[in-house]
Amino acid sequence: MKNTNHPVSIYLHIPFCSKLCSYCDFNTYEGLDKLIPEYTNALVREIEIVSESSKDVGVFPIRSVYFGGGTPSLLPIHLIQKILKSVRRAFNLNINTEITIEANPDTVDRNYLTALHEQGVNRISIGVQSAQSEELRLLDRMHSFKDVVKVVHASRTAAFNNMNLDLIYGLPKQRIHHWEDTLHKAVELQPQHLSLYALTLEHGSPLRAQVTRGLLPTPESDLAADMYECASKILSKHGFIQYEISNWAHKSGEFACQHNLQYWKNLPYLAFGAGAHGWFNGCRYSNTRSPQLYIDRMKLIKPKSSTFPFSPAVSMNRKIDRKNEMNETLMMGLRLLEGVPRHSFQERFGVTIEHEYFATFERLATQGLITPDRDRVRLSKVGRLLGNRVFSEFV
Repeated sequence: MKNTNHPVSIYLHIPFCSKLCSYCDFNTYEGLDKLIPEYTNALVREIEIVSESSKDVGVFPIRSVYFGGGTPSLLPIHLIQKILKSVRRAFNLNINTEITIEANPDTVDRNYLTALHEQGVNRISIGVQSAQSEELRLLDRMHSFKDVVKVVHASRTAAFNNMNLDLIYGLPKQRIHHWEDTLHKAVELQPQHLSLYALTLEHGSPLRAQVTRGLLPTPESDLAADMYECASKILSKHGFIQYEISNWAHKSGEFACQHNLQYWKNLPYLAFGAGAHGWFNGCRYSNTRSPQLYIDRMKLIKPKSSTFPFSPAVSMNRKIDRKNEMNETLMMGLRLLEGVPRHSFQERFGVTIEHEYFATFERLATQGLITPDRDRVRLSKVGRLLGNRVFSEFV
């Protein structure tokens, strides 16, 4: 097993929700809260198993730890503490390691947030989605915007100075003035970071079923593009700098999400939990999706049966060849407004971008979708609106 020259990130999947949102297709489950203690024990066990086998690759620094879901904030503080203690025991964290937890506004209060911060969580991502009550109902969210305001103030009181708000646009029946109102209300809360996602009607989601059956109108793609342009103008006016297609950080780049930058730069990350996906040493892998099966596997199989970074929970692993790794590096890197630096691509793969992709980039440039310059290749302003057309070139 080869060592890695890059810092590594850690993703921890918490698949439990009080209620599933109408747009969601993540590996999440409603009504399984009774499994939380056992699941936490399994998660800690998986961390221990992978840590034991990591001796094959040596010590590497950890750039970020991310509790995703699901709703990680459903876990009691003592279980968050237990998980973080196992991560710190297993891997090389330092005071600069970004530790993020996703939270729903209806699941946390000041005491919980203060305890989170005391455990070393230094970044919180709040699932706001909208400031409009009708839109929140459409999305099956359980909070109101008043709850959001309370949680933001409580987070600030709890000493969180790195806060993200998630918002969704392009909803059925959504009007641009409602979207503008949501943006203005979000900005007034003075978060350090905003993530704005265009709605995707995911296969199997209740929202897609309602649209398919004609109960809701199909979202208007042109209107969604107008909303995106509107967001860019409003956020720029208020001092937010866009650094990725869907992400803005306030003023300097210090609040850009380090964990997501790891993904977009196609750098290594370890995955723990049911359905979690990882990428290490040229291999993509994922764990079994079932929380109960995940728990059972962590109980029954001995750690010596695992090879880093795999645990007994792994259900899929696939070696990525050099060409596909190049494709993935470009597809994800082009999401960043800085694009893909030519020197970093050449250092990583030993060839220039032009050597591998001259015809592709010439075609995309002719269509006005990318802007190749001396130092890097990046999406044009039009290309950011039509990103999927560009990314399809590398699939």
